[in-house]
Formats: sequence, C-alpha cells, structure tokens
Amino acid sequence: MDVRRRVTEARVARLATADGSGEPHLVPIVFALDGDAIHTCVDDKPKSTRRLRRLADIAANPRVSVLVDHYSDDWSQLWWIRIDGIATVHAADTDAGATGLDALVRKYPQYQSKRPPGPVITIARLRWRSWSA
Repeated sequence: MDVRRRVTEARVARLATADGSGEPHLVPIVFALDGDAIHTCVDDKPKSTRRLRRLADIAANPRVSVLVDHYSDDWSQLWWIRIDGIATVHAADTDAGATGLDALVRKYPQYQSKRPPGPVITIARLRWRSWSA
C-alpha cells in the first residue's frame, strides 16, 4: 500500500486532539501533506466560534493524530492510515503559517478564490501506522 500517495490524494481526514487532562476531541479536517508535515487551518466554513477547542487542546497538549481511511462495502478494499505527530499553531501572516496555507491552496480549489484566514496547524515529527485488507 502506497500510504503517502493515499494520504496526499485524500480530501478529508479526522484530527484527534486531547486537552491537558486527556479528554479526547475528534473533528473532520481538510489538510495537505507537504514534505514531512501536515497542514490544516481554521477557514471560513461556518463554526459556532473561532475559539476552537482543537486550538486550545494543542496549546495544552501538542500530541495529535490524523486518521485517513477508506470504506467500501467490498471489505477487501478497506484501509486506514494513522499519523501521529506534534502540532504547532501559527498565525497566517507568519512564514510557517504562509507555508501551510500555500500547501492548502495548492490542494483545494475552494481556497484559491478565498485564502483562509488561519490560524494554521502544522503537524511534524510524523509517525505513520497503516492497515489494509
């Protein structure tokens, strides 16, 4: 299984964070794999607040997981890839934030017409685990 190709081509993943006490939080994300880092950001899709729990969780506990998976009723086609790493949060107007946003803009046409405001989450020190049927 070519895990990097599958992750690069995936359009959505799930980001798992945990707060300082270990309380888990899981959200779907759009993301871009860029070299040895994964980027995602806070964009303009509707949210109840811009003070997102995932940002507070990362401030308290930067260890995160990203899950990319594929389901099919043909169970011989099932697979998942989990990537664990260390997350940092960057303002969109920093070099690190701009790098992440550039990667996201290259992947998602929706961001080409309206660049996301950020902040940007960058996940590094990636550890990969995978399974396929």
